Amino acid sequence: MKTPTDRPLTADYRRFIEELKARVISARISAARAITHDAILLYWDIGEAIVGKQKAHGWGDSVVERVSLDLQDAFPGSTGYSPRNLRSARQLYLTYCDPAIWLQPVAKIASQSGGTEIWLQPVAKMNLDNVIPFLRQLVAEIPWGQNLLILNKLTAPAARLWYLRATARFGWSRNVLLNQIKAGAYERAVTEKKTHNFDLALPEHFAEQADEMLKSSYNLEFLGLHRAVRERELEDRLISRLQSFLLELGYGFCFVGRQHRVALGKKEYFIDLLFYHRFLKALVAFDLKVGPFEPEFAGKMDFYLNLLNDKERGPDDQPSLGIILCAEKDDVEVEYALRTKANPIGVAAYALQSKLPGELKGKLPTAKQLADIVRAEMDEGT
Repeated sequence: MKTPTDRPLTADYRRFIEELKARVISARISAARAITHDAILLYWDIGEAIVGKQKAHGWGDSVVERVSLDLQDAFPGSTGYSPRNLRSARQLYLTYCDPAIWLQPVAKIASQSGGTEIWLQPVAKMNLDNVIPFLRQLVAEIPWGQNLLILNKLTAPAARLWYLRATARFGWSRNVLLNQIKAGAYERAVTEKKTHNFDLALPEHFAEQADEMLKSSYNLEFLGLHRAVRERELEDRLISRLQSFLLELGYGFCFVGRQHRVALGKKEYFIDLLFYHRFLKALVAFDLKVGPFEPEFAGKMDFYLNLLNDKERGPDDQPSLGIILCAEKDDVEVEYALRTKANPIGVAAYALQSKLPGELKGKLPTAKQLADIVRAEMDEGT
């Protein structure tokens, strides 16, 4: 009689095991998320309780150390009740406990997000009474370490909300979140205009997802370049620091190849960098330019995307997208260049180094602020 281990492993059996393994992994992830969610809610409740007793009885800050000792005595072996963690729990509650501070940014970002996914309540129902319960649930969507980064590295309510939502939605680790904060991801997302034709070339829902994938500009300071370079050298540097480049691109990008060959008849064409986006389920082609944007770049990218769609797009894939990454761009010129293109193309600028010394950052107007001033003066003169 054959034992189970003697029986041949058929394709059906292998598929069955893979499905079971995927189910186990999914269950473990769900369990871990549930534990994280409950742990953050516990920290919130502890912080709220400490603040309440301090207000009611006039207890000083030293009560945190006493509470820490008593909880550690009651639950030996637990590592979550150190004085530092309890002070952070108190800070977490105090940061998010004033609805008057949070109502406007919550409503604004919720409206931009359509009230879906991470945003647990429709913006129409957002008022002073339910802002705090909303925030309590929102902070529980991300791990404690990421919450601490947002508390300690940021002060603006809108920025904190943006990073909370992004971390929950894209599953950013602590290191990725820190990299995004240092790179000013929030500022670039909400203050700089994105230039693309996604709304013309794609269905509405997919266009919104593609817009979220694209950044208005990319910070390439990690390349360590302080001089003009040729396009091939820029490409070489990006590939040699691929992990840093993927972090800057954002969650979901998978590297396919560089100088990706696509044949048409007897001719060959080469795409600088090709990625696949897991959540968009689409190929994303990058064309690198060391100079300013030129209208002919859009025609070249449109041609590449036609080739990718005809020859390499999978049966279940969305239309391929193109990103032209250049040293600088004029938004009006980009708009005209993309207007007649059938394929979805975005144009973004990159920075190789900070434009201002550290001591001057924040003390001079940004390019956007200067442009707004010029437009306002032009409007007044008309």
